[in-house]
Amino acid sequence: MADVWRIFGSEMSPYSIKVRSYFRYKGLPHVWIPRRAENDEDYRRYARLPIIPAVATPDDRGLQDSTPIIEAVEAAHPEPSVHPDDPALAFLSALIEEFGDEWGNKLMFHHRWWDPVDQDAAALVLARLSLPRGTRDEVNGRAAMIKQRMTGRGGFVGSSAATAPLISRYWLELLDILEPHFAGGRRYLFGARPAFADFGLAPQLYEASMDPTCSADIRARGPAVLDWCHRMLEPRDDGPFESWASLAPTLAPLLAYVGRYFLPWSKANAAALAAGEPEFSVDLPGGAYAQAPQKYHARSLAALKAKYAAASGDAQLNAILAAAGCDLANWPAGA
Repeated sequence: MADVWRIFGSEMSPYSIKVRSYFRYKGLPHVWIPRRAENDEDYRRYARLPIIPAVATPDDRGLQDSTPIIEAVEAAHPEPSVHPDDPALAFLSALIEEFGDEWGNKLMFHHRWWDPVDQDAAALVLARLSLPRGTRDEVNGRAAMIKQRMTGRGGFVGSSAATAPLISRYWLELLDILEPHFAGGRRYLFGARPAFADFGLAPQLYEASMDPTCSADIRARGPAVLDWCHRMLEPRDDGPFESWASLAPTLAPLLAYVGRYFLPWSKANAAALAAGEPEFSVDLPGGAYAQAPQKYHARSLAALKAKYAAASGDAQLNAILAAAGCDLANWPAGA
């Protein structure tokens, strides 16, 4: 197994699914290891933080955090590439990847752990995954523990009684924007092959599709989106990336959504962290959105801003971002 990668993950973790889908697309030999107590010692050899996914490289190094994992592997195994050759499209793909990781996760996590029907379903699945040979009583006991623990974590993504109706609105609006993009037969976000963006956004929606509330929404309002989510479990290179002219009619609305919700929230989050504020509020369409700052997002946002700085001389990119209301050039101090 000298050339085999090992992925410690969970079927209920969008970031684990993201990394596994990427390895499948690249055709790299790998082993999927469901994260459970029996492999804890092995997992801890490679995990600096108690999170998944964790990847053990063929030369016995540990990698964590889905985006850096993909970027590291992509640098070593560039073909088939997940980045369009067009610099403007490559940055837009990176922007949507970050949006998927951060905003898409907010939508998924909130709905998974908000209504009792979703809490019970997710907790039971997680319990069964962690105790594959457990008795009914053992599984039910583990499910109760998981439910109690996870329902107290919504604040990390801004889930609260005040934001719940807003997040549901964001979720349905996103489905309604994505459905026309795929309904005509387009296989991936940027054409006939998956881009970086697909790996960031599709796993979040796939996970949501497994929970009762969001499953009903996506089946009713986004059947082509659901097909895309399933396609991304085993993504393939079925042809080239499209041009912006071809993508614009249905992808521009997604970028406008990013500019309407995600980037204003990102700026407010980063500014709050810089000021040491325990909570922030940002005015978004539909109402004010308040939560405690998310520390990790400030770091990943800094990486995205660095990518924009490298691409900011591209006139086509700047025109696309300006038309979508995606202001990446003028940020407040500290953000």
